[in-house]
Amino acid sequence: MEKRKLGTQGLEVSELGLGCMGMSQFYGPRDDKESAATLERAVELGINFFDTADVYGVGHNEELVGKALNKFRDRVIIATKFANQVLPDGKRAICGRPEYVRSACDASLKRLGVDHIDLYYQHRVDKQVPIEETVGAMAELVRNGKVRYLGLSEASANTIRRAHATHPITALQSEYSIWTRDYEDDVIPTLRELGIGFVPFSPLGRGFLTGNLRELPADDMRRKVSPRFDDENMQRNQKVVDRLQEIAREKNITPSQLALAWVLAQGRDMVPIPGTKRRTYLEENVAAVKVQLSKNDLARIEEVAPKGFAAGGRYHDMSTVNV
Repeated sequence: MEKRKLGTQGLEVSELGLGCMGMSQFYGPRDDKESAATLERAVELGINFFDTADVYGVGHNEELVGKALNKFRDRVIIATKFANQVLPDGKRAICGRPEYVRSACDASLKRLGVDHIDLYYQHRVDKQVPIEETVGAMAELVRNGKVRYLGLSEASANTIRRAHATHPITALQSEYSIWTRDYEDDVIPTLRELGIGFVPFSPLGRGFLTGNLRELPADDMRRKVSPRFDDENMQRNQKVVDRLQEIAREKNITPSQLALAWVLAQGRDMVPIPGTKRRTYLEENVAAVKVQLSKNDLARIEEVAPKGFAAGGRYHDMSTVNV
């Protein structure tokens, strides 16, 4: 497993990270024992970059990750996030107020069982609070030794510029994959201009690019979140994934490995964090770092899955992304 640099402040991580959200919510029942084994196996395979958030399982994920990685603390980079709140009535809210930044960080440190957070993201931008105020409070955490590096998630190019002018931003985490490429227009060029790393989440298209999601139950979270998983859109999108599977088959790799290799090939400033809670899928994903895509391979992928091919929007509600 090679290393890649995120930002210009000194953070270096494994070229593939592990997204931990699914260990606590959304993708079926929890299995803490298998999740802990998956986290340990990731370290064995050379992954040192682990992504969680305070909202994942409403604290459960941070506790799980912190406990499993405790014995590897000096070898791993732990990233977590704040700003997505679950209110007492179950509704969600976004908060970037300085006092909340401080309290959320303290709560995450306690759940993780660590004395500092390596990379601390604002999970979603709060439209009611100037980004300078939020990042100013995050910068205090760095000065106080509670956080090493700062990040944003799903922020627009303008917000990134303003944030970076307040305190150096090390990484942006946003959705990016073969079927989600909207950040290529403005955000990724801005990141490269400013020397900020990019951490793509859902590089496997919430599982769709694996080729294994032919149909979904009516109550599946993905149907509730994204129009791309409506029946008609899934059928249209599946035709493209079938063609990607053909390319993968010719290269004797899985569709997942093709999708991850594509993201890795987009630049060494990108570190994708595919999520899984099972060792089998983890090992399959890690093997993608060995896949070399030629210019011809990339051209073929572009031909069968051109930018913007996906039928249906990324979310039903796009009001909290690219803010």
